[in-house]
Amino acid sequence: MPRPQGRIDATDDTAFSTSTMTAKQYRSQAQDSRGSAHDDARGHARDAAGVARDAAGVALSAPTRRTPRSGADQGRLIAEGRPAAAGRRSATAEPVRPLAARVAEILQFSSGPSRKDILDFTTQLAVMIRAGIPIREALGGIAEQAANPKFRRILVQLRTDVEAGRQFSEAIARHPRLFGPLYVSMVRASELSGSFAKMLDRIANYLAQEMETRRMVVGASIYPGIIATMAIATTIFLLTFVLPSFAGVFKGKEEALPGPTVMLLGLSAFMIEWWWALLIGAGALIGGFLAFIRTEIGGLWWDGFKISAPVFRRMFRALYLSRSLQTMGELLNAGVPMLDAITITGDVAGNRHYRRLWRSVHAAVRQGRQLQVPMARSPLLPRSVVQMVAAGEESGKLGTVLDEVSAFYAKALKDAIKTVTSMIEPIMIVFMGSVVGFIAMAIILPIFKMSNLVTGK
Repeated sequence: MPRPQGRIDATDDTAFSTSTMTAKQYRSQAQDSRGSAHDDARGHARDAAGVARDAAGVALSAPTRRTPRSGADQGRLIAEGRPAAAGRRSATAEPVRPLAARVAEILQFSSGPSRKDILDFTTQLAVMIRAGIPIREALGGIAEQAANPKFRRILVQLRTDVEAGRQFSEAIARHPRLFGPLYVSMVRASELSGSFAKMLDRIANYLAQEMETRRMVVGASIYPGIIATMAIATTIFLLTFVLPSFAGVFKGKEEALPGPTVMLLGLSAFMIEWWWALLIGAGALIGGFLAFIRTEIGGLWWDGFKISAPVFRRMFRALYLSRSLQTMGELLNAGVPMLDAITITGDVAGNRHYRRLWRSVHAAVRQGRQLQVPMARSPLLPRSVVQMVAAGEESGKLGTVLDEVSAFYAKALKDAIKTVTSMIEPIMIVFMGSVVGFIAMAIILPIFKMSNLVTGK
């Protein structure tokens, strides 16, 4: 029997009360669940922060390696019960690190990769590629063994770029300070020809010869620099410490003193009183000279002086010729186009005058002329070099001819360095002996003169 509309009996009232209580219970349980979840979330956050602080503490006690964490590493961390996000949250613990640790890290990362690092990397990569190891794994293995932290990060970046689908030449081109245009061009040519390992060997040999040449030139300039420094230091010591001790003996007898002694006594007094001004002036002079030779006009003058100075002319000309011809020969043998090879040769020549020479050669070749035409007009290249380049162009073996010519001038450079060293050594010894002898004569001569006056002779 249907109930009348608008009537609520006791059964409905009971059901309504029961449903109301049930809803309240559900809301209460939901609030308890949300509170529990919030507490759990805060607990997990605190745990993650604790792990991050522990990771930061471990990082301070071990060398820092900022390599990207792969998916396999993250899975290993999760399997061990450590949140994978702890590595990302470790940045929050960075402000609490000790100041000494930050200074140590800065000092650790201060030194950049050297030429030796680039040479070792090229040699190791050539060996691994020749052994059939993929370049991605080879870069990763070399990065793990790299001692320089900055170079390690660069190698990791190279591996990341290669994994992203870039060519190796494109990856190293992003680091022009380490991998110059010659390195990039030869690698790009090897990627097109398929002789990657062989090209890396050629690059390693080129870098080794360049380092040897640089070492010989620096070694030839070290000894004269040491002799000149000792001569200056000895002169300053005699004028500021030895000569003032005789000033009291010569006091009141200035009219009887010879001219060299009077001059040195005045110079000694000036150096003792105005030493700070002399230091400032010497620093300003050196700084001004270095700033001047970095300008285009100053650089042209300094580069011209090096290739025209009587003693150093032969050495520097052999250096720039050997470097230029070797670079062009390596590039042409690697399959680099002629115009690109000439441009890179001018960039690595190391002298502004030779750079202008190769730019003029580039312009002439661009117009369809042969190499020998602009080279014959330059006084920087010997006639024999121009003739051999012409023979190489006619025979089609220009790269081989340039390699032989560069080897000849590399030997000439070694001979020039030995000659310069053997010439500078006696010159510096004679100069230092003359300075010391002049000061000793200026001190001893008035003593003999006054002794003669006393004895009446």
